[in-house]
This record gives sequence, C-alpha cells and structure tokens, in this order.
Amino acid sequence: MATGGGAGVVVFYPAGRDLPAWRERHTAGAAPDRWPYGLDRLDRFLPVVTARNLPNVSSAGRAARRLKALLPPGRRPGRPVGVTWDENAGVFLSTTGALSARYSGVVWLTDSVARQGGSAFHGMRRAMRRMDGLWVLSDAQVAPLTDFLGSGAPPVHYVRFGVDHDFFRHVTYPARPLVVSVGGDRDRDPETLLRAMTAVRRARPDVDIVVQSKTSIDPPEGVTVIPYLTHAELRDLYARASVVAIATRPNLHVSGMTVGLEALSTGRPLVITRTPGMDDYFGGTTAARMIDVGDADGLARETLAMLDDPVSASVAGTAGRAHVEAGFTTAQLAGRIADVIRSR
Repeated sequence: MATGGGAGVVVFYPAGRDLPAWRERHTAGAAPDRWPYGLDRLDRFLPVVTARNLPNVSSAGRAARRLKALLPPGRRPGRPVGVTWDENAGVFLSTTGALSARYSGVVWLTDSVARQGGSAFHGMRRAMRRMDGLWVLSDAQVAPLTDFLGSGAPPVHYVRFGVDHDFFRHVTYPARPLVVSVGGDRDRDPETLLRAMTAVRRARPDVDIVVQSKTSIDPPEGVTVIPYLTHAELRDLYARASVVAIATRPNLHVSGMTVGLEALSTGRPLVITRTPGMDDYFGGTTAARMIDVGDADGLARETLAMLDDPVSASVAGTAGRAHVEAGFTTAQLAGRIADVIRSR
C-alpha cells in the first residue's frame, strides 16, 4: 500500500491557484471546502495531508521537464505521495521528484482523444503512464482511457464526484418562479438551452430565467445571461431557483454533474442532458429528469412540468438533498480517492 507513511500526502495545485486566498474565502463562508475539490478532506483517511502549488516553470524549465519525462519516473521510499486533481496538473506532477508515488485524476483527456485522435496527445499519454494510479469521474471514461494508455499503464479507477453539502446547504423552496442554468465548459450546449428557455418563456412569461455562460448568442427576451459568478453568488442563485436546467453536448466526462449536484444539495430539482455516466449521478433520484442530447423541446417540457407543480418540485428537491448526502459529498469523494491511493 502506498499511503505515504510518515511522509504523508501532498496535494499539488496549479501554480496560479491562490491557496491562501481560497482558504480565507472558505473561512469567511464564501467558498466551498478548505481546498479546491475538497481534497483537504483526505486528512480523514490518510496521514499528514498538505497542499502546495506546483512551481511556475520557465521555457528552459519546460524543456528540462520534457527531457526528464523520457527517463523512468523514479520513486523514493519514505517520501510523500503526490496527488493532483486533473491531467493538466498531472503533466507537471509526472516529472516532480522526491516522491514515493504519484496519482492524478483525468477529466478531459478521453473526450479530447475521441475528437482529435490519440497522436495529438502523445506527451499527455507519456505523462499519465508515469503515474502509479489514475481516477476518472465517469465510468464511461475507464475503457477509453485504459485503451489509450496501453499495456503496462497504471490502473484507471472510477471515482464518483462530490460537492460540499455544508456550503451548498438546503434552503426552503422559493415562492417566485426562477429557472437557473450554470456552466460554460467546452461541452455545454447553449444553443439547445436557449431554444428551450425561449419555449419556457413563451409558455410562462411570469418566469424569470438566469443563465451563467460566456456564450455569444443573444439571449431571448426575459433571459438574463451573466458571464461569471463567485461561489457565494452561485449559492445564492441556487437558493432563489425553482429548477436548474443544464444542456450539454455529447461527452464522456459527465459535463454538468457539478452544477447538478450543487443544485440538488440546495434542494432544487434538476433537468439535465443524459450523456454516458450521467445515470450514475442522477439516475437514482426523483429530483432529476434527464433528456436526450439536443432535445430543446424535452428540456422545456420537463422544466415547465416542475414550474407548474411547485409542491412536487419542492418534494423532489428535498429528495435531491438526501441523494447528495447519501453518496455525493466531498468527504465521500475524498474517501474514494484515498482508496485509490491505498490500493497500490
């Protein structure tokens, strides 16, 4: 087992991540978890867990790391275990020395390889093969990533995501109708979302709609688009919402699951696109309804059904909160990652 022993575990974050500022916001009640993604909670399962930033690397430093990547990774017994959240930070972890083992999550790589081909990601493949273990957040990613990495690669584990249910606390269902959509990652589908919201407004002109997105599409009348929300603003917006609606394009990494779980944690029902892996997160609760990719009519229909029956929507939201507490908190996520680290 690679638990780090007395040397412990170091969670490495990107060089630009301001960890002291994050901790200050968390202490002030303005950010979830003490560290991003709740990895501070690893200290419940593993000894001596600390966090630090990966170093800023100059052009010369990058060249040196590329040369180092051609050598065996090297493992130093008695030194800490290194952990990173995703493959982009994992590239730097792969050539970070003085570690007994290295573990990383993989988020976007499987979709990138599927769309662009594996030859475009040879360097990423080499870096991930230097790890002692990897985890993904969707079971639909396990086989593609395993195939891409090839024989002799580290094991790939499926780890269910979680959110800070203390920060995204359950709030009484609102009286005023409001539809909320949040998220601007590369696999969101603003075209389908805004078509659906147009239909919602046509049927229920009394309903306000707020969309957090960086889309350049002009929103329909009655839909407010904002580019960015702080964590505290996002929490307050969920609290005002009657239903949260998410539209995504085809993907393997379960785009939208973070927002979906945060909404359920707040006690808000969810309408979301069904993509591979989504059933593992929302298939077991009445709080979520799933629609097909590109189905604007279905997204509008299910959203309106919840708006038109606020009593049932409130009950569904309460069920959603219980669903998160039962298996989708950051403490539970940390426990699953700790199992990956201990599995070696």
